[in-house]
Amino acid sequence: MAEIVYPPVVLAAKTMFRVLDNRLQVTGTEHIPRSGGAVIACNHVSYLDFIFCGLGAQPAKRLVRFMAKKEIFDNRIAGPLMRGMHHIPVDRAAGKGSYDEAVRRLRGGEVVGVFPEATISRSFTVKPIKSGAVRMAADAGVPVVPMALWGTHRLWTKGRPRTLTKRHVPIHIHAGEPFHPGPDDDPDVLSRDLRARMSTILDDLQAGYPDQPASEEDRWWLPVHLGGTAPTPEEAAALDARGSGD
Repeated sequence: MAEIVYPPVVLAAKTMFRVLDNRLQVTGTEHIPRSGGAVIACNHVSYLDFIFCGLGAQPAKRLVRFMAKKEIFDNRIAGPLMRGMHHIPVDRAAGKGSYDEAVRRLRGGEVVGVFPEATISRSFTVKPIKSGAVRMAADAGVPVVPMALWGTHRLWTKGRPRTLTKRHVPIHIHAGEPFHPGPDDDPDVLSRDLRARMSTILDDLQAGYPDQPASEEDRWWLPVHLGGTAPTPEEAAALDARGSGD
């Protein structure tokens, strides 16, 4: 596929983050295959995560094709960019088509990015995840690379005003060791394992994060177990069920 749109978008994003002095730290990129198909399964705390997850694969010189809801592709501004970067639209009413397309791309040697929690985690912990990431990796015969990021939610997350021009925000991204789902493996067991891997990476990123809230009001961006005022996982699930803050 001709890459006319993706490289300029990556360059623009990197330039913007340099101007804002968003301190981007990317580690574990040795775990991302330099060639061949792979699924990157990333946690989801921000509307911007696809940008940063994609940047996490840049040191490996890989372009990530993200699975994203069809409504984004229907947007008059975002749609042409999404199509130009060859991302994969997901119609939740007819999901098999997007799943089959993702498997086809993986078999063709591409990297497909998935947010297996499906929606943004308001608790800033890893929610229960869907099994699609491990199933498509097993079907395509490719590895899954667990990834987590931290700090992106301080720019724009669910239920909070966007602060895209906020300066000096550290953004940490880490790719974990890949694993290889097989056709005879139980996808539910593997999905629980994937969630545990993602949670471990996220815990490490949170523990090593250089910033702390500047005030009591600013504690919203920390999860409860770290002394923050984000919703608990149970409270977040209730908010999601009500559709609050979308």
